[in-house]
Amino acid sequence: MADPAAAASRAAAEVAAVLRAAVEARGVAHVALSGGSTPWAMLDALRGLDLAWPAVHVWQVDERVAPDGDPARNLVHLEQLVDGAATLHPMAVGDRTPEAAASAYAAELPDRFDLVHLGLGPDGHTASLVPGDPVLDVADTPVAPTQDYQGHRRVTLTYPGLGRARRVLWLVVGAAKASALARLRAGDLGIPAGRVSRHGALVVADAAALSTAGPGATGPVGGW
Repeated sequence: MADPAAAASRAAAEVAAVLRAAVEARGVAHVALSGGSTPWAMLDALRGLDLAWPAVHVWQVDERVAPDGDPARNLVHLEQLVDGAATLHPMAVGDRTPEAAASAYAAELPDRFDLVHLGLGPDGHTASLVPGDPVLDVADTPVAPTQDYQGHRRVTLTYPGLGRARRVLWLVVGAAKASALARLRAGDLGIPAGRVSRHGALVVADAAALSTAGPGATGPVGGW
């Protein structure tokens, strides 16, 4: 994609296609969405598409530990997307410890997500799986708390949690992500994002993010 807006629209179309197929096949769709500023445009585009929203369940990939209503919370933007039309499953970090919130969320998760949307940080993190955090080594639960990162502890899907995805969609925009994207595409296990399974994955990126990652703005991970 040439620019962030085009990448966001393409990503929204991909998400919508997976959700429609899931509803048609199973009568319900489960999607897990990441936070951060990058997906806001994608969520805006997704909100305008024709979907069977009552059959859609929206889950959080990660969340900052902050009071309910705090603008730092990813939930604020997901609430705007859903607006009561779909079933939203928030990480209840506002009224309990991160450990308790993670345990409760793990117990609620579906067996499979039809799609997990992921972003990519300049440091190679995805979800709230950040370099050096002990959460990277959690293998016995799909949800776990993190240490402090950029001013907040977080609750995040772990690698086992992300492994429940039938499809993974990466949305990556901006020149600041170019180096990390190149490492992701190369299968570099030295960054947290590189440890996410490539099976059933698709990356959508703009030209700036691809400035050092080689030709082609979109494509299945297996085809890189």
